Amino acid sequence: MEATALTNHLVSPFSSPSQPSIHHFLLPSTSPVHQRRIFSSRISVSNPRSHLNLLESKSKSKFITCCSVNGTEESVKDIPIEKKFPAFPTVMDINQIRDILPHRFPFLLVDRVIEYNAGVSAVAIKNVTINDNFFPGHFPERPIMPGVLMIEAMAQVGGLVMLQPEVGGSRENFFFAGIDKVRFRKPVIAGDTLVMRMTLIKLQKRFGIAKMEGKAYVGGEVVCEGEFLMATGSSE
Repeated sequence: MEATALTNHLVSPFSSPSQPSIHHFLLPSTSPVHQRRIFSSRISVSNPRSHLNLLESKSKSKFITCCSVNGTEESVKDIPIEKKFPAFPTVMDINQIRDILPHRFPFLLVDRVIEYNAGVSAVAIKNVTINDNFFPGHFPERPIMPGVLMIEAMAQVGGLVMLQPEVGGSRENFFFAGIDKVRFRKPVIAGDTLVMRMTLIKLQKRFGIAKMEGKAYVGGEVVCEGEFLMATGSSE
């Protein structure tokens, strides 16, 4: 079978241009009658030393880039940990919360509102500390926030939504009516910050019933969730 020569002339930067290193390859011809040269190329460097200088300059630039990236990472690590994490925003402080909720010590379980959408939802935090009055008994050797108090805290956040003029509630006639589908995912311990979101799902003003969805988080992970029923009406 006829074959056509595929010649690739390569000149090493370390060899003389007058004596290039040549590699020959034989490929089958596409036609026995017409022999053609498929490919022939010659790569040469007039000045091998300039080629080496180019490689050295590229390697140096890469090295400098790596050093600058490492320097940036080190500068980020040098920032003290107390300056890395911003504080929660304040939409309502504790004094404004006390103006809305009727609860007082030791049962006011909301410290700050960090987001509020009128008549729709609210996000608030509860700073869980070892000084909370329930820890001496729950439990002395392992302080864990009681699940029923997490539910109460979330209901109070729901109250911040329901007791606003946009919904038509008032602190004189607002009650916690029921809970459904409650799940406790992880324990909440002293030192945690409980972040609670309550969202109004359905409001029946005629019957004075509101349905809300609640989720509580610690470090971005859900620790408690459930559905809440709130009632407005006469206390008699």
